[in-house]
Amino acid sequence: MSRLVREMTLADLDQVVAIENEVFSLPWPANVFASEVQRQSAICLVCEEEGHIIGYLIADEFVDVWHIMNVCVHPAWRRRDVASDLLEAYFALTETRGHRGHTLEVRPSNEAAIALYRSFGFVPTGVRRGYYSDNREDALIMWKDWEGESA
Repeated sequence: MSRLVREMTLADLDQVVAIENEVFSLPWPANVFASEVQRQSAICLVCEEEGHIIGYLIADEFVDVWHIMNVCVHPAWRRRDVASDLLEAYFALTETRGHRGHTLEVRPSNEAAIALYRSFGFVPTGVRRGYYSDNREDALIMWKDWEGESA
């Protein structure tokens, strides 16, 4: 089987939104994905196998920090390194550009995601109280310093 991580296009949105709706209690609507795909500063990646999208990642640069906003893997493909493949591709793109680091928010109840992010060097740095509007769960803020060459 051939797995490919590539840039997301507008043609991918039906599959991406279908996965988003299946996985998240607060799914992004299609127009948010479309906006990110068209944003110059964003990195939007999909992971596909045999022509089917099985995961995706959305990140955007704000001033000098990369913010990973959405990482999602179809439930049937979890624990098969899809998220790792997406993160590795993301870091390959961002580490060639000067910046201070990477940040993300994750539900404290999402232990698998926290373990994944820790394996890539992210550390908890704070909490956003009541961040998730569906159940008012806090968000754990995680940070990773830039590992590239200094200017």
